[in-house]
Amino acid sequence: MAKSVHLLAWLVVASCALCEAQNAAYLPKDKVVPDTTRTVTSHGPERITRNIIQDRKGNIWIAAFDGIFRYDGKSFTNITSKVSSARFFSVLEDREGKFWFGTIGSGVYHYDPEGADGQEFRHFTTAEGLIDDRVPHISKDKSGRVWFGTLTGASRFEPGRAVGKQFQNYRMNGSWPFTLESGDLPPDDHDDVNSIIEDKNGKFWFGTRGDARIYDGKTFKVIRHDGQTFTNVRTIIEDSKGNIWLAGQDGLWRYDGISFTQITDDFVGYVHEDRKGNIWTSSKNAVTEKWGIARYDKKALSDKKPVATHIKSEYEVNERMTFGILEANDGSIWFGSLGGVYCYDGQTVRDFKDKAGKQ
Repeated sequence: MAKSVHLLAWLVVASCALCEAQNAAYLPKDKVVPDTTRTVTSHGPERITRNIIQDRKGNIWIAAFDGIFRYDGKSFTNITSKVSSARFFSVLEDREGKFWFGTIGSGVYHYDPEGADGQEFRHFTTAEGLIDDRVPHISKDKSGRVWFGTLTGASRFEPGRAVGKQFQNYRMNGSWPFTLESGDLPPDDHDDVNSIIEDKNGKFWFGTRGDARIYDGKTFKVIRHDGQTFTNVRTIIEDSKGNIWLAGQDGLWRYDGISFTQITDDFVGYVHEDRKGNIWTSSKNAVTEKWGIARYDKKALSDKKPVATHIKSEYEVNERMTFGILEANDGSIWFGSLGGVYCYDGQTVRDFKDKAGKQ
């Protein structure tokens, strides 16, 4: 497995919770962000777009360097335009229907569209116990707890705790939660957390800039295959069959619970399974060094050397780098790029720029 460091993804950007009872008494009063007027536009983000999700109501949410955008099928609303000028990397809907936005440098924002206590936004940073204000990844586990992947470790949000103690923090080279005050472990480059999932057995998989790890609730164990580690893993998912997929510097790998199989040795940034069992990737071709979106059909995945179908696009920007992937309810595939968000309907790729921003 190649161990050379691919810096491209890291040069573009600074790297690359239980929410059942959101009692206002446990939220920082001095971090309340006033309600503001949102910006409704006919176009989507036009800067680097990192993460895309669809909420339970069918709205598309997009985390980009020019804000968090919500798309209702007709128009885009920049939710954060008057709240923060931070570069947004990640967005998550928790099981209460509330949202979390991760930034690079400004911590995380909690967004309650209904604002039961009169406020929509609350802001959390290291001052409230978050391990790092650079948060490229947010996920939730089967208990509904929210996890934040940062550039110096992971934080898990515990809403029932007092302010300052709401985050349980983890370092990948440690074996237990620690507090920022304890200073248990020094910063480590391998603590960058790009992806976190909980598998069907309740174990947590962490993709980091260093070696990928599994956490059983007590200790972190480095993942190995034939004695080699998986370095700079960008995305980890569990598919509908329970297979674990690791995408990153060492290519795309599938783990069936017994052994690892390499699907490609191209650098893969993101991996996504659609409802038909096809696997989608955003990857950098080792020969052409161009990025793009590709699909491994479900039937082809049983081949010894699966061949991907590469999605052609007229947008040159997509050849430089592509990011998060989403299959929307209508079957369309959404993905981010250096110049905004794009949608593939099965035949053509569409952008959402205004006329002045088209390339």
